[in-house]
Amino acid sequence: MSTDTAVHLTRTFDAPRAVLWRMWTDPQEFAAWYGPDGATVDVREMDVRPGGRRAVSMHVETPQGPMTMEFVGVYREVDPPARLVYTEAVASHPETVVEVELRDDGDRTTVVLTHHGIPAGSPGEAGWTMALDHLQARLAT
Repeated sequence: MSTDTAVHLTRTFDAPRAVLWRMWTDPQEFAAWYGPDGATVDVREMDVRPGGRRAVSMHVETPQGPMTMEFVGVYREVDPPARLVYTEAVASHPETVVEVELRDDGDRTTVVLTHHGIPAGSPGEAGWTMALDHLQARLAT
């Protein structure tokens, strides 16, 4: 997939790679950090295997009132504890692809996230940045 419309984020966390893997693949852990500030997340399905489905509902307050976004997709690559690749689609928007690499750095882990199909500087990038901030805060507790 072309990277001309992709968000690229890299963040290093003070946690071993196995912990980061669990944060991305355990439905309760994922729901606890995923999404922008103020979002509530329900993981309806998370079958983490190639061909497995994922379905996530995100509830947010907007100036126009409450809004729910439904994210659905399929896992394309699952290589524990190093790499996840999955598709993601929201309502009538085109399908995108999210790549997550977890690079072992001893007691730390560097997450390299690429979300193909959304442009840098978009609200999607801001959402991922906030989500990674939440992940960092969750790991600190």
